[in-house]
Amino acid sequence: MNAYAEMKKRHQEEVNALPMYWAFSDEQFDQQLKELGLTRNDTGKLCKTFGGGFCLASDAQMIADTLRGHRREMEEAISADETGDGFIKDMFLSELSNHEYTYTCEVEETVEACGFTMEQIENDERLRHGLEVAAKELREAAGFSF
Repeated sequence: MNAYAEMKKRHQEEVNALPMYWAFSDEQFDQQLKELGLTRNDTGKLCKTFGGGFCLASDAQMIADTLRGHRREMEEAISADETGDGFIKDMFLSELSNHEYTYTCEVEETVEACGFTMEQIENDERLRHGLEVAAKELREAAGFSF
């Protein structure tokens, strides 16, 4: 069981349930407004969100709080892993796989996707250990001998 993957899945489900909307054309935007019971004269009742989306201004704080809560939960799980053999290893296993580590043998994109710099990894024994263990596990599973 991968605690990181489970957390990411739950976070994604929670984000998917948030009242956020996307429109990639004027027609889609007008349709979204109609579904919200708004017109183009009501755009002051909207706020931009990440990824080019939007939400009702009245929902913006709740959305921001949810996203901050996700970030805080992730940071707490990383901090709670005293050795790097638990949540941190799970995090790197998932993200190394997502970034095709067994094809590239490169970790930089994975490290960045996890919100770290290579310098942070080098300077934090838990992060360095978790990354090394995860990379080794994936190499062994792929039949690499190095």
